[in-house]
This record gives sequence, structure tokens and C-alpha cells, in this order.
Amino acid sequence: MRRRPDRSPDRPSRPSGPRRTRAPLAPRHRFRIVVPLVLLAFVASVLLVEGYTTRGFAGDQEGRGGRPATGVPRSIADGGPVVDTTNDRPRTYRTPDKTVVLTFDDGPDPTWTPRIQAVLDRYGTPGTFFVTGQQTARYPDVLRRVVRSGHEIGVHTFSHPDLTTRSASDVDRELSLTQLALAGAAGIHSSLMRMPYSSTPSALDASEWSLARSLGEKGYVLAFIDQDTNDWRRPGAREITDAATPTAGRGAVVLLHDAGGDRSQTVEALETLIPRLQAQGYRFTTIAGLVGTDTLTSPVDAADLWSGRVFVAAVTVSATAVTAVSALLLVVGSLVLARCVLLIVLARHHARRRRPGPGGHRPVTRPVSVVIPACNERLCIPKTLRSLAASDHPVEIIVVDDGSRDGTADLAESLALENVTVVRQPNGGKPAALNTGVLRASHDLVVMLDADTVFAPSTVGRLVQPFADPRVGAVAGNAKVGNRRRLLGRWQHIEYVMGFNLDRRMYDLLRCMPTIPGAVGAFRAEALRDAGMVSADTLAEDTDLTMALHRAGWEIRYVPDALAWTEAPSSLRELWRQRYRWSYGTMQAAWKHRHALLERGPAGRFGRLGLPLLAVFQIFTPLLAPLIDILALYGLVFGNPLTTVLAWCGVLAVQAVCAAYAFHLDGERLRPLWALPLQQVVYRQVMYLVLTQACLTAINGYRLPWQRLKRSGDVVLPPQPSTRRT
Repeated sequence: MRRRPDRSPDRPSRPSGPRRTRAPLAPRHRFRIVVPLVLLAFVASVLLVEGYTTRGFAGDQEGRGGRPATGVPRSIADGGPVVDTTNDRPRTYRTPDKTVVLTFDDGPDPTWTPRIQAVLDRYGTPGTFFVTGQQTARYPDVLRRVVRSGHEIGVHTFSHPDLTTRSASDVDRELSLTQLALAGAAGIHSSLMRMPYSSTPSALDASEWSLARSLGEKGYVLAFIDQDTNDWRRPGAREITDAATPTAGRGAVVLLHDAGGDRSQTVEALETLIPRLQAQGYRFTTIAGLVGTDTLTSPVDAADLWSGRVFVAAVTVSATAVTAVSALLLVVGSLVLARCVLLIVLARHHARRRRPGPGGHRPVTRPVSVVIPACNERLCIPKTLRSLAASDHPVEIIVVDDGSRDGTADLAESLALENVTVVRQPNGGKPAALNTGVLRASHDLVVMLDADTVFAPSTVGRLVQPFADPRVGAVAGNAKVGNRRRLLGRWQHIEYVMGFNLDRRMYDLLRCMPTIPGAVGAFRAEALRDAGMVSADTLAEDTDLTMALHRAGWEIRYVPDALAWTEAPSSLRELWRQRYRWSYGTMQAAWKHRHALLERGPAGRFGRLGLPLLAVFQIFTPLLAPLIDILALYGLVFGNPLTTVLAWCGVLAVQAVCAAYAFHLDGERLRPLWALPLQQVVYRQVMYLVLTQACLTAINGYRLPWQRLKRSGDVVLPPQPSTRRT
């Protein structure tokens, strides 16, 4: 073993962060913590408001007609359609002969309520609209126009439930929210109510009568019906008109609907019904007219008015936000599906293609320099060096000890392995260590790997074969997780095989590889010099270097059977730190090389193809992908749970197909894929948060310091998979 003193020239320093004084950093840290919490609280609030104000709408359902009254006073059962239980002595009001009250349930609706109102206004006919709080909060402008036209407003609960099946507190909440919506939309309070699914007083049973008495105690006058048009069934305009026409000159409270479905037949029926009844001498009135009062509504005070306005505004914002979120979900879902299809198609083509020969060049057999930057890698360095020493390709191994304090350099020397050189230097960061190693290299081909990485004997030889083509400046190998025995390791194993290596096949085929992994990459020394060597400008020096090579005009290849096993983080804390640095560094590198978008040649190809793919699939789509999980949770709570579960399983199935195909191409066993569903539930959420934090860090302008991960040295070299040769 040779030991060389450090005679390297001045080296670029590692990425610098702010000074280690806590006070200046606190606002920046608060920004990265407070903003996600605020966004999460906003999204949760929006979905809760939207879910509650749209859940359980049950329009287009038949009322409870035709059942005999039980436990109801005869005076009520045989009385009129308006029941007043606000006093100790309940009473009813009948509809006088030649009098009709046109009532409309389930609105307001932005389409049908204005059309029905237009017909009523044209004929000077008053209408009584029993509105739900949900619809009122969603369409306050529609209700305001109805009120301004002088029509009567009644309460039809908030979400249209069967009140006889609800607790007293649920009933109170239904009524209070509806009154809140009325206050916010029109500044009114209504004492008129129609219970959902009610029909005539003669159809009341004991439970409904008990409910009617309790509603009377709250000050509500109840409106039932004389004639049901069943217009919700859409039997035809003629049938609706006939059902709404009283017989023998009798009066009637007529039930129609202005929401809950297509009400075009109702509008058409009114155009015939009103002139017909007017010609027969009928007059039109409201429920208040039957009771003998001017109105059953009253203005609210200032406090209730502003409370209602806040409530209506919250519903409006929620509806708008959910619409936007749904649109984004459609975009994200389409991108995810398109990415999966693109990856599978291109990966299949990549695996089946035969790369053109090296143009008469012989296989690359000349020696290679291997550079290993090491800082406090005592636990890992023995396995790494022994795996390289067993290489079936001639190698020169250079270990650059970057200021280790745990005896890494001494341990590397004590192994007494042939062709291993240890270079010691003060701590300057990974880019500086790599540059030192490259300058010390004796050969024109340089392989770089991390000190926690283990190579197969054939890795170096396979990795350098593409250099037979003089246009190739760098080659990426196939990095795998070497410590996959625990659940977190399995999740990362799936991610490496499915996410990273499938992507590299696609990028290789499109000739726009964005990253040569630091764990296994080979470079032509001339290409490194053209790219300016390894830069310390970003925290993702491998991505930065790869992009610089593209811009320098060099081609980059991917060799999937050049295998390396690296140590993945063994705790969520370490994983967070690693991916946080990766995400932020990738953004830094993309921004640094943004001018490639306007360049020509290989640089322009990378700029106009590689950078957009990187931005869409590694930043934009993952950043919005949580919408899938958020709306899945929303669907479980407020929607159809079965449909939601089936949709989520469909997304998971697409992911599983991609993962299975990626494992097949890499010659990996499918057994670890049992952890895929759990990975989607837990691991993916962590990645979302990491990317969000990285984006906020970039927006805030804070530069992360270099963060070294703790090593365990538990990388295990598994049997080599039968990877398809490319």
C-alpha cells in the first residue's frame, strides 16, 4: 500500500450555510414549519366545510304519503296543510277554495330556480321556496334574487335528512346552520318550515307528530301539502300540470321542486298551469297568506348577519378551492398515469434494444482509477475496499480521507490491500475530496463511489464499457439498497428499483440523463475537466456535474448491470435529512443550468427535454400527488367509501404494475413488493413533506448546510440478480 501526502492544489470549499447562530435562523425555520401547517389547516378546513355542506343531499326522493295517522289529534290529521304548534293549542289552516299556493322544495339551484322565478314574475304569481342550508350557502346570489322579487322563503333543513331518525342535537344543528345560511345570504330569519319527506297531515305518525310539536316549540310553523305533482320523477310537463290542478274549485298547497335534478319539465308545466288556473278564477298566495299574516320571515340583527356572511363566505371559498383541487387532481392523475405508461414502454424498449457497436473499438480493458471520498467512514470502508479489491477489472483505488476523526484513513491503510492509496486532507467537503482524487488519478477513466457502497466484482468492468465510444463522457450504474432487511430498507429498495432505475432507463433512451448517482458512476477525465470538475455550488453535486457534462457536449449512458449496493438511511430522521438535501440540491442544479433551455446541440437537447421532465416528474407531480391521498380521505368521510377505496386501489394497482415490471427488468425477486401498499400510506407521505420543505427552503432563499448521515455498516451483498444486459 502506498500513502501519499496531500499535495493537491486549492480546492473548492463545501457548500456553506449561514453562521451557526440560532437567532437569525429562527424566522427561516419558522417559515418552513408554519407555512405547511397553515396550508394543511386551510386544506382541512376547506374539505370539512365543503364536505359538510354537500354531504347527504337527498333530493329526488318520494315523500311519506298515504300512511294513516297514528297518535295524532284528529283535528290535525283531518285539518289543513299548514300546522301551527307554537301555542299550547295546535291548529291547522286550510287552503280556501279557488286558492293555490305554489311551493318549491330543495333549492336554490343556480339553473332551475332563476327559470322558475322568471315564470312566476312574468305572471305576477307569488311562490314559496323551501330552501336547504347547503344550497343556500352555495348559491346565496340566487336566494337574494328570489327574496328581492317578493317570494316567500321557508326552511327545508340544512342537508335534507329524515329528522325523525336524528337526535335532538342533530335537529338543532340542521336548523341553526340553515338559519345561518339564510342570514348570510339574504339577511333574514324564517319561521316557516317543511320537514323533508313529509306530505299531508293525515300521513303523520306518532314520531313525526312529536317532532312537529318540538319544532313548534322552537317557533316554526309547519307546511305540508294538498297535492304532490311527483315532478321529481319527470313524468312529463302535461302530467305535472294535471297533478297540480285542483279539482272542483278546491284550494291546494302544491308541491313542486326547483332543485335536485333536471327541472325543465317543471318549468314547462308552470307555463301552462298558471295561465290555466288564472283563467279558471284562481288566485295565488303564500303560506303566510293562509295563516293570515303578512310574512313569516324577519330581518336578522347585525351579529347574526355577519356570522351568516362569514359562514357563506367560508362555503364559497371551500367550493372554489375544492373545484381547483379537483382540477389539479385530474392533472396529477393524468401525469401519474402518463408517467407509468411512458416508463413501462420506454423501459421495455431500452431492455430489448441492442446498443450500436463501438465502431471498431475493442472492449475497454485498460486500468481504471477508483476514487472514494471518505469522512468518518470507519464502519463502512473495509467492505467497500475489499469489494473493489476483488474486482475482475484492473483498478487503482484512491481513498481521499476528508478530515476524518474516527481513524478512517488508518483503518484503510491497515487493511494492506494492493493498489490502494490513501490521501489525507483537511475537511473540505465531498466535492473537494472528489476533485482531489481525480487529480491524483493515474488513468483517464475514473470511477466514483461513496464510502458506504459495495461493488460486485464485475461492476467496474461493465461500467466502463460504454467508453469505447469516444462521445461518451460519463456512465451511470445501477445503485441498489444494500440494507433492506427492515421495513424502511424495503421501502427504499422498492423506490430505488422502481423510481430511480426505471427513470434512468427512460432518460438513457431519450439521451437526457439528469443524474449519475454518487454511489456508482464512471467518468472520462477529459469530460470532467470540460465540465469544470465537481462543483460545490449545490448540495446535489452528482446532479450538478451530470448537467454540466451535458452542457459540455458529452453523452451519458446507463448500464443497468453495473451493480452497486449502498447503505440507505435506517431511520426516518436520517431519511428525511438525506432526501431533504437531495430535493433541494436538485432544485439548485436545475436552476443553475436553466440556460440549457436556450442552448443548442446536446446541451439544448437536455435543456428542452431533460429539464422539463425533471421539473414535471420530480418536482411538480410529487408536490401535488398528496391530493390523491387527501381526496381519498375526503371520499371516505363524506363520499362513497366503497367507490373511494376502489379508486385508491386502482391507483395502487398501476403503481404495482410499474414496480413489478421494474423488479422483473432488474432481476429482483417480487417478494419485497408486499410492502408496497404500506409504502404508499406511510413512506410516500414522508417524501411529500420532504419535497414541500425543500420547495419552501428554495422560496425562502435559505441555503442548507451539508448534512452527513450516520452509518451502520450493515450493507449486505446479495446474490447478483440476473439483470438483463443492455
